Amino acid sequence: MPSLFSFGETLPQYSVPVLNEREARAGAGILLTGATVAFVSAMFMDNFVPLRFMVALFFLDFLLRVLVNPRFAPSLVLGRLIVANQTPEYTGAPQKRFAWALGLALATLATVLVLVLNMAGPVLLAICVICLTLLLFETAFGICLGCKLYNLVMPERAKLCPGGVCELNRREPITRTRRVELAVAVAAILAVAAALPLMMLMEPPARPATAAAKTLDGRTATQYLAALGTQTPSLMR
Repeated sequence: MPSLFSFGETLPQYSVPVLNEREARAGAGILLTGATVAFVSAMFMDNFVPLRFMVALFFLDFLLRVLVNPRFAPSLVLGRLIVANQTPEYTGAPQKRFAWALGLALATLATVLVLVLNMAGPVLLAICVICLTLLLFETAFGICLGCKLYNLVMPERAKLCPGGVCELNRREPITRTRRVELAVAVAAILAVAAALPLMMLMEPPARPATAAAKTLDGRTATQYLAALGTQTPSLMR
């Protein structure tokens, strides 16, 4: 049973404290989902309430991760419940603590801007983009960019990295990409891109309510009744 103020689990088979990488990725995915909604709401709808909520949650989550114990962080608790039936994938805790400390610094700066000074602008936009990028790499690719930075600034290299990249000396055949595979992928993307001008010329899609009001000859029910010389009945009369 870990103590209240600790970071990572100590297992006899590993030389460093470890965390469950599956849990960390699940937590990152949860935060990425909320952060994306908040970013879109603030950027395109001028609604900053979701952003304020997510900034406060980010700050509290990373504060608990770094200064108390990751096991109490809300996103990691929920992630742990989601992946509870999956076999743990252990990763070194030191590099994770370094990466999450960077996340706490970003969350602290965002909290001051959004909740204390009530300010938005280029600095906040940059923080949001950085956080979204970090979470995307963690969730989609299993790449902890903060952990990469750990190897550049810390004297001791990270151990037990996700996917074994810290100890990987030879790539397995299944991880290699042949030229023909790359060519087909690029051709597929270019084919879709070539069809984009045609997509831009299409009319907006019919909504269900609008489509249901159409008659077989394309006229609405109101137009059809007007053509017959009748009036549309109304329950308001």
